[in-house]
Amino acid sequence: MPVEIHRVDDRLIHGQVVVGWGHPMELGLIALVDDAIADSPWEQELYRLAVPPEMDVRFASVAEAAREYAEWNADPRHAMLLTGTVRAMCDLAARVPAIRAVNLGGVHFAAGRTERLRYLFLTPDEERALEELEARGVRVTAQDVPTGTEVPLREVLAGRGAA
Repeated sequence: MPVEIHRVDDRLIHGQVVVGWGHPMELGLIALVDDAIADSPWEQELYRLAVPPEMDVRFASVAEAAREYAEWNADPRHAMLLTGTVRAMCDLAARVPAIRAVNLGGVHFAAGRTERLRYLFLTPDEERALEELEARGVRVTAQDVPTGTEVPLREVLAGRGAA
């Protein structure tokens, strides 16, 4: 079964991902793609604690994820690929042409970021990267929870969409 959702969420694995997305989607696999966490057994263990036993978690750097993506995509379980940054997702999508859609979840306030939706703040560089991603044929939308409204990138960047 292909990876069903490619999500950017700066909180990575947390209740909204596990319960809000994981249970309705019947996730069996979460691939957490983050260069620093891929090298940190301590952080990996913390994230594993947030996942129920029926869900498997794989940790990989962007480069490792590009090599392992076909295996995850062929896994019979429902799967989510998760990055904590727009940059990591864009870098991965540039290496993995099979990524055709990206979901922007929680990207929260930080210096230099502008609020686009109540759960989505972006820098000008992140906005350009997402526009470039979409120009390459990847569908980019924002949606905080599965029952929430899916907001197309052009509406996100215009500051319109679900409040």
